[in-house]
Amino acid sequence: MGHDKFMNSFFTFSYTFLLLNIILIFRPSYCIDAGSCDFSKGSWIYDDAENPAYDASMCSFIDKQFDCLGNGRPDKLYLNYKWKPTGCELPKFSAQDFVTRFRGKKIMFVGDSLSLNQWQSLTCILHASLPNANFTLKKIGNLSTFYIPDYNISLMLSRNAFLVDLVIDKKRGRVLKLDSIRNGNSWKGYDMLIFNTWHWWLHKGNQISWDYIQQGGKYYKDMDRLIAFGWGLKTWSKWVDSNINPSKTLVFFQGISPTHYNGSEWNNNASKGATCNGESQPVSGEVYPGGVPAAVAVVKGVLSNMTRVAVVKGVLSNMTRVAVVKGVLSNMTRVAVGLLDVTSLSELRKDGHPSVYGIDGQKGNDCSHWCLAGVPDTWNYLLYAILVTNGKSNI
Repeated sequence: MGHDKFMNSFFTFSYTFLLLNIILIFRPSYCIDAGSCDFSKGSWIYDDAENPAYDASMCSFIDKQFDCLGNGRPDKLYLNYKWKPTGCELPKFSAQDFVTRFRGKKIMFVGDSLSLNQWQSLTCILHASLPNANFTLKKIGNLSTFYIPDYNISLMLSRNAFLVDLVIDKKRGRVLKLDSIRNGNSWKGYDMLIFNTWHWWLHKGNQISWDYIQQGGKYYKDMDRLIAFGWGLKTWSKWVDSNINPSKTLVFFQGISPTHYNGSEWNNNASKGATCNGESQPVSGEVYPGGVPAAVAVVKGVLSNMTRVAVVKGVLSNMTRVAVVKGVLSNMTRVAVGLLDVTSLSELRKDGHPSVYGIDGQKGNDCSHWCLAGVPDTWNYLLYAILVTNGKSNI
């Protein structure tokens, strides 16, 4: 009897020891721990003393479509709102710490014009905060590089609306291949990658980018966009798992950026056709009445299956929405991907879009992109907060 108890105890200890070693061996090079704080949940607080980190006029490289004040937007109230997470404070962004932390490193944003929005926000924050630091800006094809030689840091943008391949087929024309990524080699060798895709999947009519959608050996003129998006995102996740070394590269997915074309989402009494145009204040409170975009569930589902090696600390799963370790170790995948969860905070900012102060002026109404300075600055503050609370001084 004593021998049986000893053997049971021995095997229990051995199994636990083995399990811990497996976790230690396969864990990623980073984990995200903000204690009990969920930076992505909170509300926007008006603060007279809250000034934007820059004026778009300070950064000649900011696209005209984002320069709302330069395009004649008369109100400036939207510039004085500060994101306040529930129950804690967002760490103050330090440009000096950021460039020191990433000295000699390369960061790449990969995605559509919402990636452009965030990339231009970050580059302008750094330029305005470090005015004595020289920079160069080069664009070759779909690749833009903002380089700060004093710190040997490169912030790059690779424009890619779908992440998966969009090719020209002699027989069928433009084909969106949901199961193929050929251009992924250009994403390798970076110290941090921030991916994004969604808005182009929603285009209709003559704005559709494809003639056919291909999945496996089958071709479709069109299909449920959410299903297509899910298949494409799974292909991207497999590419990341197969090609990214988690000991060398941090990987994030920029959460779904919402649009505000339907005023009834935030105001039951809104007139028909009401949009972001004319809005000057955020939605009050912490919850957006219109709910979250359906694509959010797809993103979280795909990312949750990529986190086998994430080390869960505190309320990590609540903070990033991606560090959910599912099943047993045998079901785990290689790379943990952090979700930069910008959806909820951005949904509340119906006032933050260019509307008629975008690239098309009064002829257009842009309720998709964001004014700069503006909401994408907070996306970058969120990214910085994740890096800082991770406690890593070097990547």
